[in-house]
Amino acid sequence: MAIRSFFLFILFFSSSLSPVFSLYEDQVGLMDWHQQYIGKVKQAVFSSQRAGRKRVVVSTEENVIASLDLRHGEIFWRHLLGADDVIDGIDIGLGKYVITLSSGGSILRSWNLPDGQMVWESSLQGPKHSKSFLLVPTNLKFDKDNVLVVFSNGRLHAISCIDGEVLWKKDFEAESFEVQQVILPPGSDLIHVVGFAALSQFEMYQINAKNGELLKHESASFSSGFSGQVSLVSTETVVALDSTGSILLTISFQDGKISSQQTPISNLVEDSLGPAVIIPSSVSGIFAIKTDAVPIFIRVIGKGNLEVVEKTTHEIAVSDALSISEDQQAFALIQHASSEIHLTVKLAHDWDGNLLKESVKMDRQRGLVHKVFINNYIRTDRSYGFRVLIVMEDHSLLLLQQGEIVWSREDGLASIIDVTTSELPVERDGVSVAKVEHNLFEWLKGHMLKLKGTLMLASPEDMAAIQSMRLKSSEKSKMTRDHNGFRKLLIVLTRAGKLFALHTGDGRIVWSYLLRSLHKSEACQSPIGLNLYQWQVPHHHAMDENPSVLVVSRCGPSSDTSGVLSFVDTYTGKELSSLSLDHAVVQVIPLPYTDSTEQRLHLLIDADKHAHLYPKTSGALSIFKREFSNIYWYSVEDQNGIIKGHALKCKCTGEVADEFCFDTRDLWSVVFPSESEKTIATVTRKLNEVVHTQAKVVADQDVMYKYISRNLLFVATVAPKGSGEIGSVTPEESWLVAYLIDTVTGLILHRVTHHGSQGPVHAVFSENWVVYHYFNLRAHRYEMSVIEIYDQSRADNKDVWKLVLGKHNLTSPISLFSRPEVITKSQSYFFTHSLKAIAVTSTAKGITSKQLLLGTIGDQVLALDKRFLDPRRTVNPTQLEKEEGIIPLTESLPIIPQSYVTHALRVEGLRGIITVPAKLESTTLVFAHGVDLFFTQLAPSRTYDSLTEDFSYALLLITIVALVAAIFVTWRLSERKELQEKWR
Repeated sequence: MAIRSFFLFILFFSSSLSPVFSLYEDQVGLMDWHQQYIGKVKQAVFSSQRAGRKRVVVSTEENVIASLDLRHGEIFWRHLLGADDVIDGIDIGLGKYVITLSSGGSILRSWNLPDGQMVWESSLQGPKHSKSFLLVPTNLKFDKDNVLVVFSNGRLHAISCIDGEVLWKKDFEAESFEVQQVILPPGSDLIHVVGFAALSQFEMYQINAKNGELLKHESASFSSGFSGQVSLVSTETVVALDSTGSILLTISFQDGKISSQQTPISNLVEDSLGPAVIIPSSVSGIFAIKTDAVPIFIRVIGKGNLEVVEKTTHEIAVSDALSISEDQQAFALIQHASSEIHLTVKLAHDWDGNLLKESVKMDRQRGLVHKVFINNYIRTDRSYGFRVLIVMEDHSLLLLQQGEIVWSREDGLASIIDVTTSELPVERDGVSVAKVEHNLFEWLKGHMLKLKGTLMLASPEDMAAIQSMRLKSSEKSKMTRDHNGFRKLLIVLTRAGKLFALHTGDGRIVWSYLLRSLHKSEACQSPIGLNLYQWQVPHHHAMDENPSVLVVSRCGPSSDTSGVLSFVDTYTGKELSSLSLDHAVVQVIPLPYTDSTEQRLHLLIDADKHAHLYPKTSGALSIFKREFSNIYWYSVEDQNGIIKGHALKCKCTGEVADEFCFDTRDLWSVVFPSESEKTIATVTRKLNEVVHTQAKVVADQDVMYKYISRNLLFVATVAPKGSGEIGSVTPEESWLVAYLIDTVTGLILHRVTHHGSQGPVHAVFSENWVVYHYFNLRAHRYEMSVIEIYDQSRADNKDVWKLVLGKHNLTSPISLFSRPEVITKSQSYFFTHSLKAIAVTSTAKGITSKQLLLGTIGDQVLALDKRFLDPRRTVNPTQLEKEEGIIPLTESLPIIPQSYVTHALRVEGLRGIITVPAKLESTTLVFAHGVDLFFTQLAPSRTYDSLTEDFSYALLLITIVALVAAIFVTWRLSERKELQEKWR
């Protein structure tokens, strides 16, 4: 009776709680974040619409066209064109269409200004490649149809602004003619096309804008030739530099007749050294040159006379001219001065008068001003006001108005070139150990803001600050590490040479630093950032040390230019030190050793094949000498089709003699025949990858040993004809060959040929397997293949006790001089999508099952279980194989909509996927970057080692209490029943 009552109570209690178990919470967006960017702006056009929200249309170096809100800098709409569809020009036509010219002047498009929908597209072909020019005249009409004038591919076009129809076109026959300017004066029906022929001939064509008829052609010879750009100072006058850069040529073509005047720069600027360069601008009557890094503004007076109006020693940026009335043009001038920039707006015909003069405080970490765009508006007192859009050296975009920065965008994050991670500081007694928290003043300020919010006295700006403080103080946004390892810093290096630290909790920028070592200087003319490496990762008990990263860069695009090293603190963002190297940096090899200060050893290989050890300390050198004979590396020469293995030889001799410099020797080389194979992809394992076990138990209880080696290299080659675009060759002319090569011995462990296949190849290597993606020309579909490699030398050594004790490999000697006994298993599957990137999940102990992360052509990230790429899959697996988890074989890999890591979002311009293990074994952190950024947490085997966030602890407590109460009640009832039975 008591037991029956107990079970009835449990049944009733469970049924009463069943509605709670049926609740479901959508967690999309809780553990991930998505940020949208556009890249470095290179052109901007302000919308002149009086009604609606003010906006500016921009084109960027990432081939993005976007419409931005002038009030807040938010994106109204944007379009990312293809990687080869470079934007040449943008403008606004009829006040409601955005006109874009791209692909070297081959494609002209019209977009609807309010919503960004494409209206029409025209293809413009021509006889030869040339500069491209887009003109949107406001007064040129054919039968009430506004006309666009486009010069591209050596041909001048007149195109309807309504439907993109080509109304007429005009070819220029001269083969050597290079167009420098296309001029359409306001209110005129004449188009002037001017340029150079044979480097010493100035050519001028006069075209009828109505029908494209050639009205006049004039030419003039200049024995000194031309160099650099041409500056347009009026509708009938241009200024150019001669081939030596020391003489200014003022060329006028008034009334169709060419006249010129030569002025030596030494007559204008005393003590001028070196050639001059014209600074691009389009201000009426004024142009600028730079000589000896000094900007000089020159006015054109009368018929070619020149007068210097200002010479400045500061860095300067000039905007294009802006028409503010029928006969007045204004332009903006920005000069740098320590921590400020000075903004001046001048009239083109009155240099001494200023329409506006302001000083704006500017963060030095943004660098210099690269571009300036100006726009005007009418104030309430009917005077002119100006807003200025500026592009900074770090690729950020800012809007200045009334002496303040209205908004800013960190669009440098659209061009990330490398990523690494850093742990956050340890929290002790609730206070961060590192100095990353607010100081006392900011703490008091925060409490005052909260008090104002409580008393309902806070302004909208105060409420925004309070909300920002709440977000920063939330659990996932704390500036200290958590026990699960979810909170980290993502250290990213951008193309602009700027470092950012992004918090994984909410994606906010913790700090940013524009590297001084990547600033242009006399010693380093074209600095280029290369890679990021973890330099110092101190243990958490070393509380006085902060982790740091190493930034490797060089002073030019060529691999033989000198290198530069920078060391940056990951907690504060300060550059600890920098080194200008006297040798090149061709290859960087992180070594698995640290010195006494926990700095990681790195080997830098220069162009002369010398190896340089860093850090240059005695402790690092002693460790390096102990491991001298165990250091090997390889190099890939893509152009020559050669892969070489290297080792250290001895200390450097000769002029480069140095205690930390070592000569190298070639151990082996693999040469692919150039007439049949071309290397297109190489990939190896991550250095920090953790493998949980070397043994793999298969369905029949047999044991297979994974061939685990950090020295394995996957190489993919294609037929030279098949290295072009997909479909450029027939299946008989193309093939793809995959290799597995041991980089210590140079042995080719496996080779497989895919006939009728073509690149591009995207591959990922993990543990003992490699997965690669390519195109099958015969099937007209993409394929993914998998190769798994196993160690056969231990196939007979399956003693369980030896396996447990770790002695199973002692009876199988390994020698580099004997070919290893390995077997491979492989399989190929069709796949629907083209890929941009591929990665694999990584966890702390390597126990959790693997998932492939596929960056699709649709700029999304798809998670695919590695079990689908198991080479042992068969059509009818046995019962034991089913119990092991082997999936029945199908010819195609499945695309499960719920497996998209990015959900419904797109990472525009996706370039890379980074995975970072968390401390929690079930979870891996995923960071995808392109023009956009996306971060999330992924649990390939679900969160088997933790409770979910929506787990009800209150319900668990109630259940335990109820069970204890039920046990106590049933125990009392049982005792009473036993007592009654005894009394009977």
